[in-house]
Amino acid sequence: MNTHKRKILITGGAGNVGGALAAKLVQNERNELVIVDDLSTGMMAKLPDALFENWKFIRADVNNFLDISAVMQSQQFDYVFHFAAVVGVARTQANPIAVLNDIEGFRHILNLSKNSSVKHVYFSSSSEVYGEPVQLPQHEHTTPLNSRVPYAVVKNVGESFFRSYWQVYNLPYTIFRFFNTYGPGQSTDFVVSRFLAAALRGQDITIYGDGLQTRTFTYVDDTVEVCNKIFENGLMKNDVINIGNDELLSVKELAEVVIRLTGSSSKIVYLDPLKDGDMTRRQPDNSNMKTILGKPLITVEDGIRKMLQSEKFLASIS
Repeated sequence: MNTHKRKILITGGAGNVGGALAAKLVQNERNELVIVDDLSTGMMAKLPDALFENWKFIRADVNNFLDISAVMQSQQFDYVFHFAAVVGVARTQANPIAVLNDIEGFRHILNLSKNSSVKHVYFSSSSEVYGEPVQLPQHEHTTPLNSRVPYAVVKNVGESFFRSYWQVYNLPYTIFRFFNTYGPGQSTDFVVSRFLAAALRGQDITIYGDGLQTRTFTYVDDTVEVCNKIFENGLMKNDVINIGNDELLSVKELAEVVIRLTGSSSKIVYLDPLKDGDMTRRQPDNSNMKTILGKPLITVEDGIRKMLQSEKFLASIS
């Protein structure tokens, strides 16, 4: 039996996906986690349960070299999950310079990893890199990347950084392209939790544009399980994988499902379309994910029911 401890760094570990991944990884006693977040968008409530003793939290800014070098040079990390980022369509559009600053974080993480004990780096990219789609479903290697808005461009640059450090320094990487992950830890900046919060309060559900833009929604448990399986089994080495559901739903249909499942009296109200960044369609080719997961993905209806049963989510919107 392998009892070697694995030292793991998760940046952005107080966020939605980073926090959920940390909660999964601490369940394996072999893992020792250091979770870093600057709490600009992350929240302490998303950190793992205090019952687990194999993790600690350090408040630090990955984009500040002194901050992150102090963490990485004092620890002998085996693995790094770089999930720290400015997120959310409205926030990233309002703060484009802050988004561009995330490029510094890529540089710091990779430079500190390449000549250290780090064996593998994992990067949280996004479906946004595909931009306005030229084909559906979007395939990791054949679909052109058509990104324009700063958030998407920065994620694309991040992918290039990770690939380049493998090419030059032999630092192995895996890129996760996440498609709309939702769950109990998601803030109301994002569409599923925002719609649910409005419906539970009986408030209007507001939609940008005509609501016919289609999305796929991935319940966080599926997202985290695939990431963990890739990590545990050494899969997708020096490769990129779409992590997302392929069940298409328009934003209007999502609002209708939320109203039905909550029994809400909320009305749907249409606002002017967003100027930029609200792509009309998005759907992954998720055949790699399905193979690794080895079971059907959680449907949107079942995922929303899980959120409605989550004390954590209900407390966050009360």
